[in-house]
This record gives sequence, structure tokens and C-alpha cells, in this order.
Amino acid sequence: MNIVLLGFMGTGKTEVSKKIAEKTGLRYVSLDKMIEEKEKMSINDIFTQKGERYFRALESKIVKEASKMDGVVIDAGGGVVLSDKNIDILKKSGFIVCLKARPEVILKRMSGKKDRPLLNVPDRLAKIKELLLGRNKYYEKISESIDTSELIIDEVAEQVINMFKFLPD
Repeated sequence: MNIVLLGFMGTGKTEVSKKIAEKTGLRYVSLDKMIEEKEKMSINDIFTQKGERYFRALESKIVKEASKMDGVVIDAGGGVVLSDKNIDILKKSGFIVCLKARPEVILKRMSGKKDRPLLNVPDRLAKIKELLLGRNKYYEKISESIDTSELIIDEVAEQVINMFKFLPD
């Protein structure tokens, strides 16, 4: 059984996933890193050179690959939810938690980061709100969620671990 963290960029997926892995002894797996290794280029470069459509198709292949693993904490990219098939595959392989945060918090967390192709626009807050509006219907399909806006990494990790511990066998 795996733990899968989904959610928009800047909600804490990567840091919380790493903390959960550290606390539980499970192995940390980043779908974005798997994609970068497979393509031998950064996510930003994939978006720029090959486009979002290509990236999303590749992401779906990596979801299938990662879902075959067992005993891992999967740090899923923010757009994984755009495919119901991805979510169905991940649900079969693990316990999914959606991390959320307010747009202003996401903006603050993303400040100075240039490796977010979807945020390479003049008005980042407006873009965050637009993307969240389009994705919230997908995030709402995930039954377990945590708003990370006011929490530190350790608190979020503990909440996820406690949710996971009390799953029925």
C-alpha cells in the first residue's frame, strides 16, 4: 500500500512526502523526477519544447509505472488530477490525500521559483486562481484533504500518517 499526495503546486506535496517517508521508512518517489529522468530534461523544458499535451501523456505513463510500486510515498505532480484515469490508477495502489492552500499562500510559496512553466506569466496570483478554479472540481473528488495554509511540514506529515494508520485493513 502506498501513500499518494496530490494537490496544486505550492501546497507542500514534495516536502511533506519526503517527511512522511522519513518518519515511516517508506521510500519517497517523485513523479516529476521520474519524468525528468525518463526524458533527460526538466519539466520546464518538456513544457517549453514539447508542450503540455505531450507532458500529460508522459505523466500518465509514469503514474502507471509508479502505481506498480509498493510501500512508497508518491509525490504526484499538481496536474495528475486532470485525468480521471490517473486518479483511478493511484487509488488502486494507495491511500490518496489532497493537499490544499489558499491562492495567496501558494503565491508566497512560489515566489522566486522560475521552474513552474504554468506560472511564467506577469500576474501569477491571477493565474493561480484561474488554474485552481479549473482544477478544484478534480481535487474535490479526493475524499481526504488537508489545508496546509497555516500548517508546518511536520504537522501535515503527522496528519497524513495518522489518516493512513487508521485505514481499515
